[in-house]
Amino acid sequence: MIILHSTLEDLDSIFKIYDDATAYQKKQTINYWKGFERSLVKKEIEEQRQYKIIVDGEIACVFVITYADPLIWKERDVDPSIYIHRIATNPSFRGSSFVKQIIEWAKVHAKETGKEFIRMDTTAGNDKLNNYYFNCGFEDKGITLMGFEEELPLHYRGGSLNLFEIKL
Repeated sequence: MIILHSTLEDLDSIFKIYDDATAYQKKQTINYWKGFERSLVKKEIEEQRQYKIIVDGEIACVFVITYADPLIWKERDVDPSIYIHRIATNPSFRGSSFVKQIIEWAKVHAKETGKEFIRMDTTAGNDKLNNYYFNCGFEDKGITLMGFEEELPLHYRGGSLNLFEIKL
């Protein structure tokens, strides 16, 4: 297993993984991803914030990081943090505990970039996923209510999110 920056050549594979993840979410909950613009993912790749986990030469998982998330974390966004978003696993690799591996990678990356926190969010009310994040070492930082800002992905608008944090 290796974590690398995604490339523009990975776009179709990334969107296939997103589509598969969305189909899985639809079976699990009423809150699911509503799709992402290719231009957004292309920009994340160009900014070197989109990552892939490679196992046996295949993209097994993808995720995105950012260093600011004011629409979600509001006044707490001033803390030096790395934010992890859109973790999606190739169905062939489900159950591989990639979140735990991403967290270990993020701890190293956060320290290298002078960050003190690793943060994540998920739609409120998904107890199974919340418990998984707790088991990965995250602390519950409460629920935030989202507005309808255009910059937000559709599935965030007007909803509520559970916030999670690891203090380094």
